[in-house]
Amino acid sequence: MFNRAEIKQDAKAAFHDQYGLSVGVYVLFIVVTAVASAITAGLGALLIMPAMLVGYSAFTLRIYRRAAADVGDMFTDGFTNYGRNLGGILWMDLFIFLWSMLFIIPGIIKAIAYSMTPYILADCPNVKATDAVKLSMRMTQGHKGGIFVMVLSFIGWWLLSGLTGGILQLLYVGPYFGTSFAGLYTELKAKALNGGVIRPEELA
Repeated sequence: MFNRAEIKQDAKAAFHDQYGLSVGVYVLFIVVTAVASAITAGLGALLIMPAMLVGYSAFTLRIYRRAAADVGDMFTDGFTNYGRNLGGILWMDLFIFLWSMLFIIPGIIKAIAYSMTPYILADCPNVKATDAVKLSMRMTQGHKGGIFVMVLSFIGWWLLSGLTGGILQLLYVGPYFGTSFAGLYTELKAKALNGGVIRPEELA
């Protein structure tokens, strides 16, 4: 089992070290996806959001790992190999939607199982779209309960964000959550490799 408190502590420290940049990129991520969706009657959510999500995941991985990062990373990593990134996220969303049509709980379980897909696409540029979804399922195997608890640990922050009209979400909670999940992916990836669940060559 991964150490949730330690991951969040490391993520908070890394986020604070690059606070201005992290907040700026998160706000830009929200604005670009919202505007693209608004001016295209929702089509932007289908065509722009997946690439932006992969790009933002790549950015948060750099922040968590304390690597060099800048605003352009989100666009470079997201729109390079655009078709693959689009396909990977759409496959993930389709599977979650189909499972959710059965019952809410299966949908939640599968959403957790596929939750590492954007990070795999961002971190492993040679992994195919469908393989990223499959690798996420294997990477999260045995850790779904812990991942669910980690998500729940942010409920207090989201409630406070609601009380501030979303301002706290933009200035703190969103970037903190994103960096924490980048840390979670980093930990799960290491465990999967060390435990033989995933072979290094599968990550290309």
